[in-house]
Amino acid sequence: MKDGVNGVALTVFIIFFLGVTVMGFYAARWRRAENADNLDEWGLGGRSFGTWITWFLLGGDLYTAYTFVAVPAAVYAGGAAGFFAVPYTILCYPLVFTFLPRLWSVSHKHGYVTSSDFVRGRFGSRGLSLALALTGILATMPYIALQLVGIQAVLDVMGIGGGSNWFMKDLPLLIAFGVLAAYTYSSGLRAPALIAFVKDALIYIVIAVAIIYIPMRLGGFDHIFAKAGEAFSAKNPDTGKPRGALATGPDAQWAYATLALGSAMALFLYPHSVTAVLSSKNRNVIRRNTTILPLYSLMLGLLAMLGFMAVAAGIKVKNGQLAIPQLFEDMFPDWFTGVAFAAIGIGALVPAAIMSIAAANLFTRNIYKDFLRPDASPAHEAKVSKLASLLVKVGALVFVLTMDKTVAINFQLLGGIWILQTVPALVGGLFTRWFHRWALLAGWAVGMVYGTWRAYDTPSATQDHFGNTNLIPFIGEKGYIGLTAFALNVLVAVVLTFVFKALGTPDGVDQTKASDYTADAGDPGVQVELPPATAGAPGGH
Repeated sequence: MKDGVNGVALTVFIIFFLGVTVMGFYAARWRRAENADNLDEWGLGGRSFGTWITWFLLGGDLYTAYTFVAVPAAVYAGGAAGFFAVPYTILCYPLVFTFLPRLWSVSHKHGYVTSSDFVRGRFGSRGLSLALALTGILATMPYIALQLVGIQAVLDVMGIGGGSNWFMKDLPLLIAFGVLAAYTYSSGLRAPALIAFVKDALIYIVIAVAIIYIPMRLGGFDHIFAKAGEAFSAKNPDTGKPRGALATGPDAQWAYATLALGSAMALFLYPHSVTAVLSSKNRNVIRRNTTILPLYSLMLGLLAMLGFMAVAAGIKVKNGQLAIPQLFEDMFPDWFTGVAFAAIGIGALVPAAIMSIAAANLFTRNIYKDFLRPDASPAHEAKVSKLASLLVKVGALVFVLTMDKTVAINFQLLGGIWILQTVPALVGGLFTRWFHRWALLAGWAVGMVYGTWRAYDTPSATQDHFGNTNLIPFIGEKGYIGLTAFALNVLVAVVLTFVFKALGTPDGVDQTKASDYTADAGDPGVQVELPPATAGAPGGH
């Protein structure tokens, strides 16, 4: 570890940061409509993005600074188990190819801005829509916090995150937050869409250089795997167990497979993923993106290899999240270290902006408008969403500055369990109207309670609570808690749907029709406003 501030790396980092800041504010005038005071323009970029912009936006959305830091950090800490992120990002694309075009079509036809808008229109239920909105906001908040953790990790390694004075210690992070908040407020989704080009280009350059240059410095991949194998096989004197393994053993196969499958099912249901999808200009943009986005999975596999390199390089850090930034500083020339740190920092700004916009849209459309101000105009909606995006970022910043970073990580893992409980209503609703709205709400509640309880009761690698895997009931194998909760969710929804239908319990009014799910941009749009639901009317629950 180098002493003091790495001035060269810091200078390069600042140059890139200033460049994307200018781009962020310029984006307010990029492809701007005459009337930008509505959520279609501010929150969805005018629903005008083509294949390449959407590809970069989704890539910047899903492959974040936290991915850059945490995936190889997981490999650094425990070995091959950290590679679960690679198969799950491969599995998700065949899954989303089946339902994302349908979600885009029905949302385009009816002017839906959020996934909760669709659920309310499909099932005529404000209660179910509210449940999904709250789930999305809760799952997104710690995710935003972790982007700030990624920036803070880079600042710490560059030597400007230390000091005893809390204000001076956190001042660089506060400045980054202020800039992010300002250009997101000004430019909306156009800012991260434009910056995503720079972010993804930097990440590809850094990984391409790292995967060639660092092994050359370390004596080749044979040496890297040999050193990593020795390190992982060494037993921890406290537990008597090895640190990890170069390949997962039979005992970990169920956990590995269920974690990959459950994560794949949840990935594109996060609010920021849905926001990026709905910003596309036509249905085929989504279909094309599901075929070319797997290129990022190749990048992710190479990225995970950095964890083995950090072990072989003898990187020693108390916080595993610092392992890869420290590897870059130790291995690269100072100027390229600055480029690598800029890639991580900008890789945090893009998803943090999209996530805050997505959470703000959920609050505005499915809480504020549905329950507080049903007559809100489009301009008023945009104003409320802008303010809400600031509050979301402030909340994430407070989270980072006041709480243990591992708490944020654990809550982000819990967020994946929560998001998985929205699958029956959202994905199921795209293909069938058979489920009863109250049964879906009950299934969601059971899945949320069970998943949260089991996660709290399960130790993680760093804490006594909020682990990811526990014994699967009746099977006895260790598996992903989120998938077990999802199975319980579906079971409750199916059984109660039969019960409610047998009792003749009234269902909500479906605003959609079959042709809406295959509509394209050239088709006449309905663009209806969701009517206020009252307690005594269909759809009032």
